[in-house]
Amino acid sequence: MSSLPPRLPVKKEALFPVFLKLTGKRCLIVGAGKTAEQKIAALLASGAIVSIVAPGATPKIQSWVRDEKIFWVKRRFESHDLDGIFMAVVATSAKAVNRAIFQEAKRRNILCNVVHDRAFCDFYYPAVVRRGPLQIAISTAGHSGALAQRLRQELENQFGPEWESWLAWLGEARKSLYDDPLSPRRRRTMLHKLAARKNQEEFFRRFGIK
Repeated sequence: MSSLPPRLPVKKEALFPVFLKLTGKRCLIVGAGKTAEQKIAALLASGAIVSIVAPGATPKIQSWVRDEKIFWVKRRFESHDLDGIFMAVVATSAKAVNRAIFQEAKRRNILCNVVHDRAFCDFYYPAVVRRGPLQIAISTAGHSGALAQRLRQELENQFGPEWESWLAWLGEARKSLYDDPLSPRRRRTMLHKLAARKNQEEFFRRFGIK
Protein backbone atom coordinates (compact mmCIF):
# COMPACT_ATOMS: atom_id res chain seq x y z
CA MET A 1 0.00 0.00 0.00
CA SER A 2 1.11 3.55 -0.65
CA SER A 3 2.55 5.40 2.33
CA LEU A 4 1.43 8.74 0.92
CA PRO A 5 -1.27 10.57 2.89
CA PRO A 6 -4.67 10.99 1.25
CA ARG A 7 -4.92 14.04 -0.97
CA LEU A 8 -6.44 16.97 0.87
CA PRO A 9 -9.33 18.73 -0.83
CA VAL A 10 -8.24 22.07 -2.30
CA LYS A 11 -10.70 24.93 -2.20
CA LYS A 12 -11.20 26.51 -5.60
CA GLU A 13 -8.93 29.53 -6.05
CA ALA A 14 -7.43 29.10 -2.59
CA LEU A 15 -4.51 31.52 -2.38
CA PHE A 16 -1.11 30.93 -0.83
CA PRO A 17 -0.09 34.10 1.06
CA VAL A 18 3.58 34.93 0.60
CA PHE A 19 5.94 37.93 0.65
CA LEU A 20 8.31 37.73 -2.32
CA LYS A 21 11.86 39.06 -2.42
CA LEU A 22 12.02 40.82 -5.80
CA THR A 23 15.38 42.57 -5.45
CA GLY A 24 17.24 42.03 -8.72
CA LYS A 25 14.34 40.15 -10.32
CA ARG A 26 13.29 41.22 -13.83
CA CYS A 27 9.65 42.27 -13.96
CA LEU A 28 7.74 43.36 -17.06
CA ILE A 29 4.85 45.81 -17.23
CA VAL A 30 2.86 45.85 -20.47
CA GLY A 31 1.03 49.16 -20.71
CA ALA A 32 2.02 52.51 -19.26
CA GLY A 33 -1.14 54.29 -18.15
CA LYS A 34 -2.31 55.44 -14.72
CA THR A 35 -3.06 51.88 -13.59
CA ALA A 36 0.45 50.78 -14.53
CA GLU A 37 1.91 53.63 -12.42
CA GLN A 38 0.63 52.05 -9.21
CA LYS A 39 2.00 48.64 -10.12
CA ILE A 40 5.39 50.05 -11.10
CA ALA A 41 5.70 52.02 -7.85
CA ALA A 42 5.13 48.86 -5.79
CA LEU A 43 7.71 46.92 -7.79
CA LEU A 44 10.31 49.67 -7.51
CA ALA A 45 9.79 49.80 -3.74
CA SER A 46 10.59 46.08 -3.67
CA GLY A 47 13.86 46.49 -5.55
CA ALA A 48 12.70 44.83 -8.78
CA ILE A 49 14.30 45.57 -12.16
CA VAL A 50 11.34 46.98 -14.06
CA SER A 51 10.87 47.16 -17.83
CA ILE A 52 7.77 48.49 -19.56
CA VAL A 53 6.54 47.88 -23.08
CA ALA A 54 4.07 50.43 -24.46
CA PRO A 55 3.78 52.88 -27.38
CA GLY A 56 3.20 55.78 -24.97
CA ALA A 57 3.50 56.48 -21.24
CA THR A 58 2.18 58.85 -18.59
CA PRO A 59 4.35 61.82 -17.52
CA LYS A 60 5.09 60.07 -14.21
CA ILE A 61 6.33 56.92 -15.92
CA GLN A 62 8.39 59.01 -18.33
CA SER A 63 10.01 60.74 -15.35
CA TRP A 64 11.01 57.33 -13.93
CA VAL A 65 12.54 56.51 -17.32
CA ARG A 66 14.51 59.77 -17.36
CA ASP A 67 15.76 59.03 -13.84
CA GLU A 68 16.81 55.56 -15.07
CA LYS A 69 14.63 53.82 -12.52
CA ILE A 70 12.87 51.77 -15.21
CA PHE A 71 13.49 50.73 -18.82
CA TRP A 72 11.02 51.62 -21.56
CA VAL A 73 10.59 49.81 -24.87
CA LYS A 74 8.45 52.22 -26.90
CA ARG A 75 6.31 49.86 -29.00
CA ARG A 76 3.59 47.25 -28.70
CA PHE A 77 4.23 43.94 -26.93
CA GLU A 78 6.10 41.14 -28.69
CA SER A 79 6.42 37.61 -27.30
CA HIS A 80 10.20 37.84 -26.88
CA ASP A 81 9.63 40.65 -24.35
CA LEU A 82 8.98 37.85 -21.85
CA ASP A 83 12.47 36.35 -22.30
CA GLY A 84 14.19 36.18 -18.91
CA ILE A 85 11.23 37.72 -17.06
CA PHE A 86 10.34 36.55 -13.55
CA MET A 87 6.96 38.25 -13.26
CA ALA A 88 4.67 40.17 -15.61
CA VAL A 89 1.86 42.66 -15.08
CA VAL A 90 -0.43 43.44 -18.01
CA ALA A 91 -2.38 46.71 -18.03
CA THR A 92 -3.39 47.63 -21.56
CA SER A 93 -6.89 48.74 -22.60
CA ALA A 94 -7.35 45.76 -24.97
CA LYS A 95 -8.78 42.71 -23.21
CA ALA A 96 -7.93 40.32 -26.04
CA VAL A 97 -4.30 41.48 -26.03
CA ASN A 98 -4.10 41.22 -22.24
CA ARG A 99 -5.37 37.67 -22.27
CA ALA A 100 -3.08 36.62 -25.11
CA ILE A 101 -0.08 37.91 -23.13
CA PHE A 102 -1.30 36.02 -20.06
CA GLN A 103 -1.49 32.78 -22.07
CA GLU A 104 2.03 33.30 -23.40
CA ALA A 105 3.33 33.97 -19.87
CA LYS A 106 1.54 30.86 -18.63
CA ARG A 107 3.16 28.79 -21.37
CA ARG A 108 6.55 30.02 -20.15
CA ASN A 109 5.72 29.46 -16.45
CA ILE A 110 6.00 33.19 -15.74
CA LEU A 111 3.86 34.65 -12.95
CA CYS A 112 1.38 37.05 -14.52
CA ASN A 113 -1.30 39.49 -13.40
CA VAL A 114 -3.80 40.98 -15.85
CA VAL A 115 -5.12 44.07 -14.10
CA HIS A 116 -8.90 44.15 -13.53
CA ASP A 117 -9.36 40.66 -15.00
CA ARG A 118 -9.21 38.23 -12.05
CA ALA A 119 -9.70 35.14 -14.21
CA PHE A 120 -6.34 35.89 -15.85
CA CYS A 121 -4.17 36.31 -12.77
CA ASP A 122 -1.64 34.03 -11.11
CA PHE A 123 -1.53 36.48 -8.21
CA TYR A 124 -3.31 39.59 -6.97
CA TYR A 125 -1.91 42.87 -5.75
CA PRO A 126 -3.01 43.23 -2.11
CA ALA A 127 -3.87 46.42 -0.29
CA VAL A 128 -0.88 46.94 2.02
CA VAL A 129 -0.28 48.71 5.31
CA ARG A 130 3.44 49.53 5.62
CA ARG A 131 5.13 50.50 8.84
CA GLY A 132 8.81 50.04 8.11
CA PRO A 133 9.55 46.31 8.08
CA LEU A 134 5.96 45.60 9.18
CA GLN A 135 3.65 44.87 6.26
CA ILE A 136 0.03 43.84 6.56
CA ALA A 137 -1.42 42.70 3.24
CA ILE A 138 -5.15 42.37 2.56
CA SER A 139 -6.51 40.36 -0.34
CA THR A 140 -10.06 39.62 -1.42
CA ALA A 141 -8.85 37.35 -4.25
CA GLY A 142 -9.97 39.96 -6.75
CA HIS A 143 -13.58 40.05 -5.49
CA SER A 144 -13.57 43.58 -4.08
CA GLY A 145 -10.64 45.94 -4.30
CA ALA A 146 -12.81 48.60 -2.67
CA LEU A 147 -13.23 46.47 0.45
CA ALA A 148 -9.50 45.74 0.59
CA GLN A 149 -8.80 49.49 0.42
CA ARG A 150 -11.33 50.20 3.19
CA LEU A 151 -9.76 47.58 5.44
CA ARG A 152 -6.31 49.00 4.69
CA GLN A 153 -7.44 52.46 5.85
CA GLU A 154 -8.89 51.01 9.05
CA LEU A 155 -5.68 49.10 9.79
CA GLU A 156 -3.56 52.19 9.09
CA ASN A 157 -5.45 53.92 11.89
CA GLN A 158 -4.93 50.93 14.17
CA PHE A 159 -1.24 50.51 13.37
CA GLY A 160 0.22 54.01 13.40
CA PRO A 161 3.76 55.16 12.46
CA GLU A 162 4.95 54.31 15.99
CA TRP A 163 4.92 50.63 15.02
CA GLU A 164 7.94 51.19 12.79
CA SER A 165 10.00 52.32 15.81
CA TRP A 166 8.66 49.47 17.90
CA LEU A 167 9.60 46.88 15.30
CA ALA A 168 13.07 48.39 14.84
CA TRP A 169 13.59 48.08 18.60
CA LEU A 170 12.39 44.47 18.52
CA GLY A 171 14.83 43.69 15.73
CA GLU A 172 17.78 45.02 17.74
CA ALA A 173 16.61 43.16 20.86
CA ARG A 174 16.26 39.94 18.87
CA LYS A 175 19.80 40.32 17.50
CA SER A 176 21.17 40.78 21.04
CA LEU A 177 19.40 37.63 22.23
CA TYR A 178 20.89 35.60 19.39
CA ASP A 179 24.33 36.94 20.27
CA ASP A 180 23.95 35.60 23.83
CA PRO A 181 24.67 31.90 24.58
CA LEU A 182 21.09 31.09 25.59
CA SER A 183 19.34 27.78 25.19
CA PRO A 184 16.83 27.70 22.29
CA ARG A 185 13.97 27.31 24.75
CA ARG A 186 15.07 30.26 26.90
CA ARG A 187 15.63 32.41 23.80
CA ARG A 188 12.18 31.57 22.45
CA THR A 189 10.59 32.50 25.79
CA MET A 190 12.43 35.83 25.84
CA LEU A 191 11.45 36.63 22.26
CA HIS A 192 7.77 36.12 23.05
CA LYS A 193 8.06 38.27 26.17
CA LEU A 194 9.67 41.08 24.19
CA ALA A 195 6.83 41.03 21.64
CA ALA A 196 4.08 40.85 24.28
CA ARG A 197 1.43 43.57 24.38
CA LYS A 198 2.53 44.70 27.87
CA ASN A 199 6.07 45.34 26.66
CA GLN A 200 4.76 47.10 23.56
CA GLU A 201 2.58 49.45 25.62
CA GLU A 202 5.50 50.21 27.95
CA PHE A 203 7.65 51.07 24.90
CA PHE A 204 4.98 53.42 23.57
CA ARG A 205 4.62 55.15 26.97
CA ARG A 206 8.36 55.53 27.34
CA PHE A 207 8.59 57.38 24.04
CA GLY A 208 5.45 59.44 24.59
CA ILE A 209 3.32 57.47 22.15
CA LYS A 210 -0.33 57.02 23.01
